[in-house]
Amino acid sequence: MSKLPPYATTGQRIWHYSFLVICGLIFFFLIFPIIVIVPLSFNAQPYFTFTPEMLALDPAGFSTEHYQKFFNDADWQRALWNSISIAPMATFLAVSLGTLAAVGLSQSHVPFRGTIMALLISPMIVPLIISATGMYFFYSQIGIQGTYWGVVLAHTVLGIPFVIITVTATLVGFDHSLTRAAANMGAGPVRTFFKIQMPLILPGVISGGLFAFITSFDEVVVTKFVGSASQTTLPWRMFTGLREQISPTILAVATILVGISIALLTVLELLRRRSERLRGITPS
Repeated sequence: MSKLPPYATTGQRIWHYSFLVICGLIFFFLIFPIIVIVPLSFNAQPYFTFTPEMLALDPAGFSTEHYQKFFNDADWQRALWNSISIAPMATFLAVSLGTLAAVGLSQSHVPFRGTIMALLISPMIVPLIISATGMYFFYSQIGIQGTYWGVVLAHTVLGIPFVIITVTATLVGFDHSLTRAAANMGAGPVRTFFKIQMPLILPGVISGGLFAFITSFDEVVVTKFVGSASQTTLPWRMFTGLREQISPTILAVATILVGISIALLTVLELLRRRSERLRGITPS
């Protein structure tokens, strides 16, 4: 935020500092429920509250026991493996299909572009419970409900809108004369795409892929409808644990997921800045 100029009036100074306080309170309101689970995950006791030893900062009140339980428990590791095996495949399909759709819809000669775009991003707008119910009945009819590929396809549908939006935003400033020049030089459509378009829209593709990955990795509602016991993912296991067996191991898992989310968001921000520099929006 820019600093106040030396000639600012008293009213402007009051508003400036009041605005900072309001932003700080909003930030605290949004972040505190997430941050509070981090110290609780190191609780030496099987409680979801701060013990007197933790409040006194006594080392005896802290332990990595719950993290050890997570890495040593077969059920938790099976859920982790399911998430790791499902999310990358769903991300790959979402990025492939979403990028092709965004590139196609960026062409001015495509009819009904607005209608097609609205249909493709509708999974982001429609409530998840409605999407999950529809997928359940549709997948049951074609025989993939409760299978690995059923979950992967469901997560792909949820991830495609994020890829389309990010790639479309990257294509806004794309110079289509570059593709025409490549065609005049004898390059085919596939070669033109990978040599000309892809390097320029790569930040948007990666950003959309990260969003699709996070969406797949964190999904619970759709997974419970289209999956089965053998496809229990990490968020599904956490949800079940909160309902049936309250264990601080859930807090350890949540802390790990928060760390992963922070890392992915950092990558997204770096890609966003790189994309702006490449497009000349911000100076290098």
